[in-house]
Amino acid sequence: MRKLLVLALVGLVAQLIDGSLGMAYGLTSSTLLLVAGVAPAAASASVHLAEIGTTLAAGVAHWRFGNVDWRVVSRIALPGAVGAFAGATLLSSISTEAAAPWMAGILFTLGAYLLIRFARPLRTDRVGGRLRGRFLGPLGLVAGFVDATGGGGWGPVATPALLVSGRMEPRKVIGSVDTAEFVVAGAASIGFLIGLGSEGFLLPTVAALLIGGLIAAPLAAWLVRIVPAQLLGAAVGGVIVLTNARTLIRSAELDGPARPALYALLAAGWLAALVLAVRALRRTRRARAEAAAAPAAAAGVPAEASDAASVSEAPADLAATGTPTPR
Repeated sequence: MRKLLVLALVGLVAQLIDGSLGMAYGLTSSTLLLVAGVAPAAASASVHLAEIGTTLAAGVAHWRFGNVDWRVVSRIALPGAVGAFAGATLLSSISTEAAAPWMAGILFTLGAYLLIRFARPLRTDRVGGRLRGRFLGPLGLVAGFVDATGGGGWGPVATPALLVSGRMEPRKVIGSVDTAEFVVAGAASIGFLIGLGSEGFLLPTVAALLIGGLIAAPLAAWLVRIVPAQLLGAAVGGVIVLTNARTLIRSAELDGPARPALYALLAAGWLAALVLAVRALRRTRRARAEAAAAPAAAAGVPAEASDAASVSEAPADLAATGTPTPR
């Protein structure tokens, strides 16, 4: 019972992070399951089976709020399903000893990507136009394959690519990626079912992760208004890097002074990313305050009143720093 409660807490924390960043449910859950000693294939299979329920709930919510571009969903979901099925089949055929460093390497890389991404402001200028299928198809294929083999990665690969393209509203990027993930999670689960059989799924783990994720879904909407997404992204990226670095260092059989030196270097990089994230957050706040003060000054509104209004809106604005959040 204690283990199931811990797993439910893992699902809750992962969904809170995912709801705040639009990504990282799979990354966080898989990383924590690996730390708990779950085999890589079983961890990824269980996480994806749980994601069928969490992504369905998220997709319905995004659809009701008008955050879904169905053309984009259809263009990335089907290739994503193909990539996820292939990735699940590959991971199922690899031994646990060989899969552990492979999966840790993918998670480490995605964690480092999160650190780099949230250490600097995200491009938000939009040039308009439609995303072409020749861009969406390969993006979905790669994101689906990485997601299944790494136990997570659909959001970290697909969401930034669509945001940086500048051709979609941020809320529709997050809504469309979350909705398409339902199909990807289903395809990955089928691949793991064929490769591992029903015993490859840890059903109590799946149930615990699912319950925690469903509880956290409405709480994420509250958390996103309190914690700046830019800081949360940098913090989560550092945790994922350090925890998966342990597996990589062990597989490389590094001993002596090299091991603490690598940990110290990674910790210093994490601290530097957090400092840069804070600076980027302050610059964004300053730019928003100046943008809000300019029309007020032109209309003759006192600066004090404009500053007070800017401060009162700060929590909601901060949440949009780094990754715009669903509305």
